[in-house]
Amino acid sequence: MSTRPSNRAFFVSFLLVSLLVAGVASYYASAHPDGLNYVAQKTGFIDAETPHQTSDSPFAGYATEGVDDDRLSGGLAGVVGVVVMLGLSTALFWSLRRRGAATEEPAASDEQAHADSRA
Repeated sequence: MSTRPSNRAFFVSFLLVSLLVAGVASYYASAHPDGLNYVAQKTGFIDAETPHQTSDSPFAGYATEGVDDDRLSGGLAGVVGVVVMLGLSTALFWSLRRRGAATEEPAASDEQAHADSRA
């Protein structure tokens, strides 16, 4: 007999692993997290870079503004990113799920009405 973990256990485990990867393992991922900047430095066109609209945001540059420790700063930015994406994807999922359920109900009612009219 095989015991299968519940969906809730799976999602909680997945969330914990995601938070650990974002908060801890991301610090060890690469010394060059932004491939474009790395290539620009290596090929010599880094001086053509201009600031963009979000360059002064709290999480610009894979770091957290106001946190001096690089490891903590990057980890915190990663954890906030995971939480924000979880919130956005959950909201999208629930809005599509409810909209899908609302459009399916009339179809079921139409089939029942059609079956009743034949009887």
